[in-house]
Formats: sequence, structure tokens, C-alpha cells
Amino acid sequence: MPKEHHGPGTTHQVTDGPAARRSTEPGELPEMPAPRVTEFPAHSIGGGRALLFGLAGVLVGAGLIVLGAVSGNGAALATLLVCGITLATVSGIAMSGLNMVAPGEARVVQLFGRYRGTIRTDGLRWVNPLTTRQKISTRVRNHETAVLKVNDAYGNPIELAAVVVWRVEDTAQATFEVDDFLEFVATQTEAAVRHIAIEYPYDAHDENGLSLRGNAEEITEKLGVELYARVEAAGVQIIESRFTHLAYAPEIASAMLQRQQAGAVVAARRLIVDGAVGMVEAAIERITERDLVELDQERKAVMVSNLLVVLCGERAAQPVLNTGSLYQ
Repeated sequence: MPKEHHGPGTTHQVTDGPAARRSTEPGELPEMPAPRVTEFPAHSIGGGRALLFGLAGVLVGAGLIVLGAVSGNGAALATLLVCGITLATVSGIAMSGLNMVAPGEARVVQLFGRYRGTIRTDGLRWVNPLTTRQKISTRVRNHETAVLKVNDAYGNPIELAAVVVWRVEDTAQATFEVDDFLEFVATQTEAAVRHIAIEYPYDAHDENGLSLRGNAEEITEKLGVELYARVEAAGVQIIESRFTHLAYAPEIASAMLQRQQAGAVVAARRLIVDGAVGMVEAAIERITERDLVELDQERKAVMVSNLLVVLCGERAAQPVLNTGSLYQ
């Protein structure tokens, strides 16, 4: 079964989106809607100070409650209890605004349904406790498609798979522009791989045409460009893309293997014949220059025929001695 594996040598990095778009003619890339919201930093302060103030408020509130209980005076007791409970409650609510942000993570902040920014600074941060904070990973991820079975440009069934290295670049778009950015990336990757596969043949009949097997670098570049265009709306950056599996489908693999073998035999025969013709030409020129034998056209034809048989034959030549002349 013929199979081609494209490894690290066929990787493609997409770092400049607009430039990547310009490298492909207009109309070839899918058009995604413009984003309605883009990422901006959320207003936050250092969580260390907020934690200290919150703990101090809780301790002071607890102290007021204890003091009121010890005092025993009705009016003072009520005042101290109310102040202590209020201060402890407010301090506890305020501390709920604390967020621990690890490296490679972000927090998408919303206030009553409105986007209020993204926290990317790692460490302990504090924001408005009335907001909701959604954790989203900004680490580099990879997605590998399953082995897909599609028809190439010539209609031959082939199998191929690809791996894409990506990460979230705009957390607001990833959260609000698509329903599930993980599923979105997976679906669009499969769609891009299928689209590339049906646009080009596995092996090109024309020597100047592009093929999946013969032009892996160019095809991988086109895959990266199309992937960028498809996932840009979700705020996703494509870092690298590559084909990991490329082969004819099992039902035609045997026939295509015979075709490849026949092509290799023809190419080898052509190379042998070209070399043999050059050797015969050089031999005749040297014999003529040194005037070893006077060769007329018929003698040259016989020499050329014999030399080509010897040089192009698959078996060792068995010489036949002619005891007479060439014409008898």
C-alpha cells in the first residue's frame, strides 16, 4: 500500500494574518463576519492589598460583634452587632472579587452580561465582586484530525490527516463570537483539510501542476492560510499546520502502486537510454578522431545498434564473433 508521511519538513507557520491573506487570490478564502467585540484589559488591582483589607474588615467586624456581646448594654449591643455583621459581610463579599490567575490563563470579566475586559496579569488580582469571571486558557494547543477519506481533484479516493498548533489570541472573540471555540477550531480544521484535498490531486499528471504528494510545502502553506481565514473570527491564532498522513484509499492502493511502479520503470529506462546514447556518441566521436576504423553509415548503424543492446539490456551481453566480413 503506497503511503506518504509528511513530517517536520512540511510545517508552515502563520504569524502575519493580513500578509497571509494577500498571498492567496481573492475569492478563494471563506469570508467570516467582522467581530462585534475585541479584547481589552479589565480594570483590576493587586490582590495582595485587597486581601489584607478584606481580612482586616472581617477581623474588625468579628471584634465588634464580640465587643457588643461582652458589653451587655442593649443599645450598644445592637449597634455593635449591626456594625460588626455589616462590616464582616461587606468584607467577605469584597474578597469574593479576588482571582488567582496562573501563567497561560486569562479571566474574561462580565458585569450584568456586558463584557468589561480581560485579566491577563498572572498572580492574585481583584476586580469588582459583582462581576463574573470566566477562565480561559491562552496556552498553545494542538488538534489532530482523524484520518479523513476524500476524493482528490482527479476523483481518486485518498486518506489524509493533519495536525494544527494553535492558541487563543483574543479571549473576547473566543468567548462571545462563537458558541464553543474548541469545537469551532476542530470543525474548521477538518473543513479546511477536506477543501484542500479536493482542490489538488494526489499525484499530478502534469509535471508543472501542484500535487499533494509532490508539493507538500506549497500545499501546507495554502492549508495554513485557509485555516487562518476560517478561525480568525474566533480570535484564534494558527501557529503551525502540517499533514501527518497522506495515502491512497485501500480500494485503489494496489492499482495506484502499479501505476507508480510503471512510472518509475519508465523514468529509469529513459535515464538508461539517455546515458547509453551519450556513451555511443562519445565512442563514435573518439574512434573517428583517432582514425582507428573507417566507418561508413552502415558500419555506424551496426555499431550503434550493438552498443545500445549491450548498454540498455537487462542481461549480460554474449558476444558473437564474426569470422567473415560485415557484408558476408
